[in-house]
Amino acid sequence: MHTTVHLLAEAPAQLLPARSLMAFTLASHIILVPLGVALPLITLIVHGYGLRRGDANALLLARRWSAVMAVQFAIGVVTGTVLSFEFGLLWPGLMGRWGDVFGIGFGVEAWAFFLEAVLIAIYLYGWRRLPSRTHFLLGLPLPAAALLGAFGILAANSWMNTPRGFRLDSAGNPVDVRIWKAIFTPMFGPQYWHFVVAMLVTAGYVVAGVYAVGWLRGRRDRYHRLGFTIPFTVAAVFTPVQFVLGDSIARQVFHEQPVKFAAMEIVWETDTHVPEYLFGRLHPDGSISGGIRIPQLDSVLAGFSPDTEVTGLTSVPASHRPTATQATIAHWAFDIMVGIGSLLALLALWYGLVWLRRRRLPASPWFYRCAAVSGVASVVAVECGWITTEVGRQPWIVYENMRVAEAVTSTRSTSLWIMFALVVVVYVFVFASFLAVLLKMRTRWRLADEADGDRFAEAPETDTPYGPRSAEPSADARRPGGDGTSLPGGGRG
Repeated sequence: MHTTVHLLAEAPAQLLPARSLMAFTLASHIILVPLGVALPLITLIVHGYGLRRGDANALLLARRWSAVMAVQFAIGVVTGTVLSFEFGLLWPGLMGRWGDVFGIGFGVEAWAFFLEAVLIAIYLYGWRRLPSRTHFLLGLPLPAAALLGAFGILAANSWMNTPRGFRLDSAGNPVDVRIWKAIFTPMFGPQYWHFVVAMLVTAGYVVAGVYAVGWLRGRRDRYHRLGFTIPFTVAAVFTPVQFVLGDSIARQVFHEQPVKFAAMEIVWETDTHVPEYLFGRLHPDGSISGGIRIPQLDSVLAGFSPDTEVTGLTSVPASHRPTATQATIAHWAFDIMVGIGSLLALLALWYGLVWLRRRRLPASPWFYRCAAVSGVASVVAVECGWITTEVGRQPWIVYENMRVAEAVTSTRSTSLWIMFALVVVVYVFVFASFLAVLLKMRTRWRLADEADGDRFAEAPETDTPYGPRSAEPSADARRPGGDGTSLPGGGRG
């Protein structure tokens, strides 16, 4: 306890507001990331399905999801720009000393951002103006641009976890930078693919959850069935893949960042036959209270044998490791992430078994209740994954090379707290506006659906995603090819 108090006393006064501001903006931004990274792919899957099957409902879903994608991208521009400024304003020690080594990741992300903006604009513009096949082909680079952006950010973050590609001179400054080694660090591969699949899983459950709510409210037409089935299938397929990747990245942390692994698993002393604790709280004297203790399991999970030696927190001085409180936070975040992932895997298994045995969707309302909350649960899991990664690395901002306290700005703490309050106000307004726009779009689409249903009870899909909009579609317009394309008419406004 005395060591913790001593370390806190040595920390600059501006460290707490700087970390709080960065944590808030990152936690807010990451809510939008799954839709930014994975929604383009899910939209194009639905789009391709609609083109191949001539399915007007699928084309309508793709067009509407592309509108959501554009709104999300616009909000992401705001939150992402704030983060870019914060790296320079809050952590000048990091960027000033290490920017030449790992800054290329931010450069790649910036280029990907501009490319994605252009591609989204073309994709949105093309719905009523381009031939169907040309429009779809022009949208295909969108997922690649989103993945390229993730590549840049994860390259920078994985370098901070396992810094490589440089040599320190006599003054402790990095020289002889080798870019490829700085990008492809030991943590990059596991961290990148774990992140990408997490985005696919989360976006799939978030989108499907919206239509699960509609299903529970009695909207069980083909439009809602497709809106649920396609994104949920994507998420269900990738959920077990994520378990394998999660195990891989945890094992890589065990080898490359043993002290972070000790924090994630609240291991105090280096030993073999180490038990696994589900939750529980680590105290400064090394004791653990609460939680469920499973003998030897941590050693088995780390090295497939109870004889595996797991490095403890006391293997390094107190100034080189997370505090007991930080370790407990990382541990709880890790356990919550794994717990949510396990529940989502059971939900995916339920879905898969019903489909394989009966070739239909589950009929139980409880399945759709669980599906309705799966999106929120997935976002919580993503947040917990970020907390595990960042808090578990403490006190290092560059693992074993620079502490967070060394990188922080010299700006007065009072000014930082004022800035924090202003950012909170702005973000509340931004996210409230985002929600208001989405609700407005939903209401407009629902009114259009009801109007189409009243006017054309047998064929409510009266509008087409390609060609000009018409107030009263003729019989030719509702006939395959009637809009000048090879597609049937489709769309609900």
